[in-house]
Amino acid sequence: MTVLDSRPDVPGDSEGRMANPIEAPTALITEAGVSMAPVEDLGAGRGPFWLDDWLRANVTDVLAWRRHIHAHPELSRHEFATTELVVSLLRAVGLKPWVLPGGTGVVCDIGQGERCVALRADMDALPLTEDTGLPYASTTEGAAHMCGHDAHTAILLGAARALAGAPELPGRVRLIFQAAEEVMPGGALDMIAAGALEGVERIYGLHCDPRLEVGKIGTRVGALTSAADLIELRLTSPGGHTSRPHLTADLVYALGTVITSLPSVLSRRVDPRSGTVLVWGAVHAGQAANAVPQDGVLRGTLRTADHEVWTALEPLVAASVESLLAPTGVGFSLDYRRGVPPVVSDPESTALLRAGVEAALGEQGLAGTEQSSGGEDFGWYLEHVQGAFARLGVWPGPPAPQADIHRPTFTLDERALMVGVRTLVHTALAALA
Repeated sequence: MTVLDSRPDVPGDSEGRMANPIEAPTALITEAGVSMAPVEDLGAGRGPFWLDDWLRANVTDVLAWRRHIHAHPELSRHEFATTELVVSLLRAVGLKPWVLPGGTGVVCDIGQGERCVALRADMDALPLTEDTGLPYASTTEGAAHMCGHDAHTAILLGAARALAGAPELPGRVRLIFQAAEEVMPGGALDMIAAGALEGVERIYGLHCDPRLEVGKIGTRVGALTSAADLIELRLTSPGGHTSRPHLTADLVYALGTVITSLPSVLSRRVDPRSGTVLVWGAVHAGQAANAVPQDGVLRGTLRTADHEVWTALEPLVAASVESLLAPTGVGFSLDYRRGVPPVVSDPESTALLRAGVEAALGEQGLAGTEQSSGGEDFGWYLEHVQGAFARLGVWPGPPAPQADIHRPTFTLDERALMVGVRTLVHTALAALA
């Protein structure tokens, strides 16, 4: 698939305004010449003029970038072609991006000055097989953009190139194109270690939400997503015959004890207002109905919206497992893997984000959003700087179904791309004002 820049050279005045604003042309997105019509820009005419002009001329480019990335998904820490595409599109407008040492992930500054606000997008796909039937569906077996990261990347590219054409910016905007959001503990840690947050005073990001109608941006002060940790418990027993459980250590019984009792114990040991929940996802032990197995494994996720609770969970789980298994005589090893912290948007950053949304879309673009038990490694950035995270509405509205993310059938309303570009641009301007 080839992405072609559909914008012809357009002369401008000394302030960067297009002399003769044009209608967005059709963009070619395949070598075979398949074309697509532009989508509606729901914030058209709200300014600033340079943003309106850029979107009018480049709307089909943004769609083409998203569709190209969608058709060529790359899994976590293998986003080499996506990284190359981002770098080439930034360099094409005179920017100077740099790539992280591992070869995936891009950082780039726009503008000048001491003050700096960051905008982040994630780039990786999921290990799923797409089942949408779209003409630009994944061409990579076992990988697909079923979480909207293709849209996030295209949106930030659009915001970057629009900002690069602004007559003047009140400070610096740092672009963070992050790899490996879908794996724990997340590629955000790689970005932070590489210095991506140096000099940044606030950071913002968006995530597709198929439950929110296109044209809406959902915001929330406080926890938006939860901390998400992984638990793997391995049990051992001498094994034996099921007719003589008293002569061995009943491993399956011990597994059942942990499965049913550990969630209950935790619910009595942590504040119920914290939204802490343990759910098991996998259990394996034995083959024969009349044999006590010698080993078994139990895996699950433990989530909480409370940062203080999150820091206390690992020793609490270890002590609880030990006390539950002590009477059974079964041996165990616990592998507790801390995942990501909760995403907690602070009030001031959220207020600036909401101001950006209102400037971009009008008051009708503002929406609330619920706290989610899902994990998001954007929380690592907020361990270091203030910021806010938002939900980007991608649902076309009734009667269209709400196809959830992480499903092979997930699709999005591409009008959300223009909404996202406008929101990020206006939020950066509001944060730097």
